[in-house]
Amino acid sequence: MKFSDVFVVDDDKIFHFIIKKLLLSNNINVEPSFFENGLLALEGIQNKMNKGENPPDLILLDINMPILDGWQFLEEFKRIKSKIAKEITIYIVSSSDNKADLNKAKEYQEEVSDYYLKPMTVDDLHEIFYK
Repeated sequence: MKFSDVFVVDDDKIFHFIIKKLLLSNNINVEPSFFENGLLALEGIQNKMNKGENPPDLILLDINMPILDGWQFLEEFKRIKSKIAKEITIYIVSSSDNKADLNKAKEYQEEVSDYYLKPMTVDDLHEIFYK
């Protein structure tokens, strides 16, 4: 498994619960950090860096959130990524199958590895954690 530090950025507490259960039941030994919007996630990355810790290996990012949505997070991330000493893998995980969102995700090919639709499946997790 290539990811040990995972941020889940999503305002849906049920999704937090489901991800925890899927990881646990599939022996994927990570303890994700949960953030309810993009601003909190950016602060989480900054806090880790301020403490001299590595930023997360993986971010599972929703796009529809309050305060700072996934698109706004990606714009801010583009601005700071040169200051981050390692590569962070980002997957969008959204309930939106809207063509506009799918096309917009392609604009972030340098930042986003793939786009997964909710609900996530065991196969999705295996693809993310073991490919």
